[in-house]
Amino acid sequence: MSIQIRKLSYPLGAEISGVDISQPQSDETIGEIRKALLDHCLLLFRGQPITHAQYVAFSQGFGVLDKKQPRALADYPEISPVINKPKTDGSPADPDYNGSDWHSDISYRVNPTIISTLKAVAVPEVGGDTQFANLYLAYETLSDGMKKMIAGLEAVHMQEEKDLDHSSPERLEASRREKIAAHPLVKVHPETGRKLLYVGDKVMLFAGMTQDESRPLIDYLRNHARRQQFVCRQVWQKDDLVVWDQRCLNHNAMGNYDRRLQLRHLEKTTIPGPVVGRTYHDTTNARNLSRGFSYS
Repeated sequence: MSIQIRKLSYPLGAEISGVDISQPQSDETIGEIRKALLDHCLLLFRGQPITHAQYVAFSQGFGVLDKKQPRALADYPEISPVINKPKTDGSPADPDYNGSDWHSDISYRVNPTIISTLKAVAVPEVGGDTQFANLYLAYETLSDGMKKMIAGLEAVHMQEEKDLDHSSPERLEASRREKIAAHPLVKVHPETGRKLLYVGDKVMLFAGMTQDESRPLIDYLRNHARRQQFVCRQVWQKDDLVVWDQRCLNHNAMGNYDRRLQLRHLEKTTIPGPVVGRTYHDTTNARNLSRGFSYS
């Protein structure tokens, strides 16, 4: 039986039904699902209670999984828990996702993630949603003049200083070098051939430009890329599973729930991509600039 596809919103996303992802899938079904992902950028599978082994098996239908996940499960290194658990002292969970960071995963590396999945294990009574923004539409709706102006720009993506390895000066400098990369601002998706605006909150400046020169354009493009007409919002239910294409979407974990009392527990698998960016060597200048770079 063919899968059923129902659009979730105008800009992106489709709900897939007619398939039990706990079971092995035929090559034909996998092909249909992969095509739907390229067409819609994000797929939602509702009400799919699956084991960790079944989760890994399904995720492998999209590519070779990363087995070096941070805080990965001991028996399943392909799965990384994303847990926001309130603290006993009443303070918010750590990490305290608050909806302020729109990004594509590890864009600060030369080989960013290409596809990810999230599975809902426990969700707040209300809220805890995730937003996704379509970077194809962000590019396609720019004026011809803006497209011409940004055509040759490289955006420098970097991880925040607080998330680097501060255990020693040497490790801090090494992590700075590892977590900064330059990518074309306008990319071409390798499978669809569509152009997209590869931007997000990890972009701090443009290669070969100063902070003052970069900042107004970065602010404009960031805000443009997350306009509501480009956004789909995932309202999580227990046992939901979402697959999305990191190459053409930004995402943002919203903080729209009681982070002092409510548990939010998701599990994630990722597929690393090939080298598509370049190492950015001017780390000292870039880091100095980024410390004073505020978001609009």
